[in-house]
Amino acid sequence: MDTVQSVALAAGLAWGSGLRLYAVLFAAGLLGRLGYLDLPQALQVLQHPWVLGASGVMLAIEFLADKIPLVDSVWDAAHSFIRIPAGAVLAAAALGEHDPALAAVAAILGGTIAAGTHAAKAGARALINTSPEPFSNITTSFGEEALLAGGLYAAFTQPLLFLAFLLVFLIFIVWLLPRLWRGVRLLVQRLRALPGS
Repeated sequence: MDTVQSVALAAGLAWGSGLRLYAVLFAAGLLGRLGYLDLPQALQVLQHPWVLGASGVMLAIEFLADKIPLVDSVWDAAHSFIRIPAGAVLAAAALGEHDPALAAVAAILGGTIAAGTHAAKAGARALINTSPEPFSNITTSFGEEALLAGGLYAAFTQPLLFLAFLLVFLIFIVWLLPRLWRGVRLLVQRLRALPGS
């Protein structure tokens, strides 16, 4: 695997972890096991049947939890402490064979990418949950899954295209996060103003 492919793999795993960690673990492990993806030595553990089973079970739970309004926000809040470190570890493992310093840089950047992606997802979903109907939540969830599938496919097969996409996505996140933060803060203020709160 050349350096560009390794960087795209590291960035793709970190980015995807911020959206759907267990889908990333399962997809990378399954594609590696089936021979469609050449995983670095440090990530080949994802191909182990027990790891595939565990990530598959968690993927199914996350798939269902993400479709239920408010449950998805609780799930996202709990996974703030899981997705970000996982993104850092996966990015470092993807580049660990090249150079330890590069792996450290990958961990720092991977954690940052996962944090930004996760914050945008969790903030957007919290605001979407204010809608009284469940369809916007379900539509958003399927949209995230389609975005993840397309992004991972690009990261695995078209590394330069994915890295260009990721750059645009990160610029969008930098623009979006302050607006989401203001929206969530306004929502919290409104909830506190309700009688009996």
